[in-house]
Amino acid sequence: MTYSHEVEMMCPVAQGVHHGAAPIPEEAKWVKAKEIKDISGFTHGIGWCAPQQGTCKLTLNVKEGVIQEALVETIGCSGMTHSAAMASEILPGLTILEALNTDLVCDAINTAMRELFLQIVYGRSQSAFSEDGLVVGAGLEDLGKGLRSQVGTMYGTLAKGPRYLEMTDGYVTGIALDADDEIIGYKFINFGKMMDFIKAGDDANTAFEKASGQYGRVADAVKIVDPRKE
Repeated sequence: MTYSHEVEMMCPVAQGVHHGAAPIPEEAKWVKAKEIKDISGFTHGIGWCAPQQGTCKLTLNVKEGVIQEALVETIGCSGMTHSAAMASEILPGLTILEALNTDLVCDAINTAMRELFLQIVYGRSQSAFSEDGLVVGAGLEDLGKGLRSQVGTMYGTLAKGPRYLEMTDGYVTGIALDADDEIIGYKFINFGKMMDFIKAGDDANTAFEKASGQYGRVADAVKIVDPRKE
């Protein structure tokens, strides 16, 4: 290490009180993190690209500094889905510092990684007070039984009003209107369940019926409107 002449000429003065890093909560322990391997945690974060055309929700499960599990969910940009595919291959096995400094292909995913890094190293993880943290595989629980992202897609205009297109229940096939043309419920098809039924041997029509459902006062509706056509 090279010192400037001014520093070389200084007389030594003992360094005073030094308590080290402040402890952060990690998996039901208080840890003074000094190295990447000192970091563990499970958490979520979101990121966005420069044109703000799309966003990414990233979920990571970190054990002793190494990413063991990654869930990459994107919305709003077709190219993001391919970026997410690559990120899901890249992230597991990297330390969180490596992941922070790795090109995850999409700005939104890179931004999400930055936000997660900050949360985890500051002890703001979902598993901060869970003994031994969350098991590898916990990320899939966010998706539910059908292993599909929780997506809400709605559209509205002043001239024609709102259209429900997709709820967490599933793809909306009809919105129920009362006598005043106000929405009082909706019908939907859960694609995750439908695909499970088809894989189990049901034909498409049977699977469609079994995976269909409704919410609200559909039975009281004056009319059912197809939100994509009417």
